Amino acid sequence: MNNIILCGFMGCGKSTIGRKLAARTGMTFVDMDRYIEEKQGMTVSEIFERYGEERFRELETEACRELAETSGTIIAAGGGTLTFQRNIDILKSTGRIILVEVSYENLCERLKYDKKRPLLQVEDRNAVIRELLDKRLPVYRAAASVYVDGNFSSSRVAENIIRILL
Repeated sequence: MNNIILCGFMGCGKSTIGRKLAARTGMTFVDMDRYIEEKQGMTVSEIFERYGEERFRELETEACRELAETSGTIIAAGGGTLTFQRNIDILKSTGRIILVEVSYENLCERLKYDKKRPLLQVEDRNAVIRELLDKRLPVYRAAASVYVDGNFSSSRVAENIIRILL
């Protein structure tokens, strides 16, 4: 069975949706950020702080290569993972990329108290969300073969994905 790769902006619900999909399909679920954290023995924030974003992006590409070797896996890609063509190419070779698209307003609401995403630990997080979303959304859309509306509950989004894919 091919893999399912969930992409989308941070806070769109990829991990929660991925867990629900795995429970419904019997597939294995992997959250790419958690996968990297376990391999490195530190959080994403610590990796950013100690080694910088560039090193983290290298670790993401390594994770893409390793996870692309699996089968029957639902992969929740990090928010920046599919902004790099090399990662898109790796993950597309192993499965379908599904964009979970959420409105700017809902993202701001979902992320307003976030303390763990390094890129959001700034004074005007909504401006950062707007800037990154404007830059990333066209890339996500180009990478994905399927789009789903992520503005609903995670259960409903998971059901919609199953309906589309099966």
